[in-house]
Amino acid sequence: MRRVPPLLVVLMGVSGCGKSTIGKGLSQALGWPFRDADSFHPPANIDKMSRGVPLDDADRWPWLSAIAQWIDAQRAAGAPGIVSCSALKRAYRQHIVGTPNGVRLVYLKGDMGLIAGRLAQRKGHFMPAALLQSQFHALEEPLQAERPLVVDIALPPDDVVAAIIAQLGAAEAVRSD
Repeated sequence: MRRVPPLLVVLMGVSGCGKSTIGKGLSQALGWPFRDADSFHPPANIDKMSRGVPLDDADRWPWLSAIAQWIDAQRAAGAPGIVSCSALKRAYRQHIVGTPNGVRLVYLKGDMGLIAGRLAQRKGHFMPAALLQSQFHALEEPLQAERPLVVDIALPPDDVVAAIIAQLGAAEAVRSD
């Protein structure tokens, strides 16, 4: 099996687009560690969102910095990894990725109707469906210069994972166990 160089994947998109599901699927398929962006939020952010209050930039910067530090640590160790992050604005993506060497942005793209339906079915998550509109309003879709892989989330999760692996050229790294 050909060795694939370490790669860091940032799964981005609005709440409910499948970042956690796809991150776990990629982690299982590739054997790479996955960190969910929610695990980087301070309790105050989770409390605010739980009350239906959108985060502002002052809330987001420490959270984004924690994600950036994880990416930098993986890169410094020469280790692959997968992290989810809404990364709705270009400035946020530039902050967490820094120099894009070895980092690929994967935009999990879907329309509001599809995602709203998914959020309505989701149980036990602090992010209420009522904030979806604010996420779409804040979303700055990635530009070509950001070299995103854009994946249609209308596909079943296993197909989304397979499409990402194929587009990354990481098929050789898929675990066989």
